[in-house]
Amino acid sequence: MALPKIISNAAYSTYESQLEKEVLAGPVPGHLAIIMDGNRRYAKEVLQAEPREGHIMGRAKLEEVLGWCMDTGIKVLTVYAFSTENFNRDQEEVSFLMDLISQALRDFADDPRVHENRVRVGVLGDPSMLPESMLEAISYADERTSGYSDHHLNMAVAYGGRQEIVTAVKEIARKVKEGAMDVEDITEGTLSGHMYMSSMPDPDLVLRTSGEVRISNFLLWQMAYSELYFTDVYWPGFRYIDFLRSIRAYQQRSRRYGT
Repeated sequence: MALPKIISNAAYSTYESQLEKEVLAGPVPGHLAIIMDGNRRYAKEVLQAEPREGHIMGRAKLEEVLGWCMDTGIKVLTVYAFSTENFNRDQEEVSFLMDLISQALRDFADDPRVHENRVRVGVLGDPSMLPESMLEAISYADERTSGYSDHHLNMAVAYGGRQEIVTAVKEIARKVKEGAMDVEDITEGTLSGHMYMSSMPDPDLVLRTSGEVRISNFLLWQMAYSELYFTDVYWPGFRYIDFLRSIRAYQQRSRRYGT
């Protein structure tokens, strides 16, 4: 290895260690939500390969990031894995992603570190849109981790923020129609209680990779007061130092909740 490269790597390692120390000394988000974007562009621009190669690397990156969250004390990680709109993609790619996510769920459910850290693995979204193989994988992950609550990994699959709100409103309307609830009893808390993650706190930090600056129908109700962070890095290329920078940015902000 050339001397400049060695010096550069040493400087990078030193900076990462200093940043890690700084971040671990401050408050970390209790709930981190990530829009994992850029798999296909990473495959095309960096790997010069087919989109599926980017998806495979993106799946591996999720495992890595879950480890970072556990190491830094973040208790809840929610990731946007497959939106309702993603079903409009080429059906070969959709089938590949369904298989990849299904296997990822099974792998997480069998991962020793998941059990050591008592990570509850779950899926939020519309199950009616999912193939039987995915439903079986969801059930497997639920059975294997249902007794855990120290950490949570939530994968949004066949998910849309507007769809989630509509589903909650329909359920509330049904209860009103049946006389189980009065219209006057409906509050923000009522709606929150009918969301997919009703038992969990709203995200403190929402992070999106790939350089896109939008939220793409993700957790529309829950991110009302979340801090937003956007990075140009594609999801498969997301590094520990990028992760630390996002947490430091969160720590440097003052959350006023509208006051």
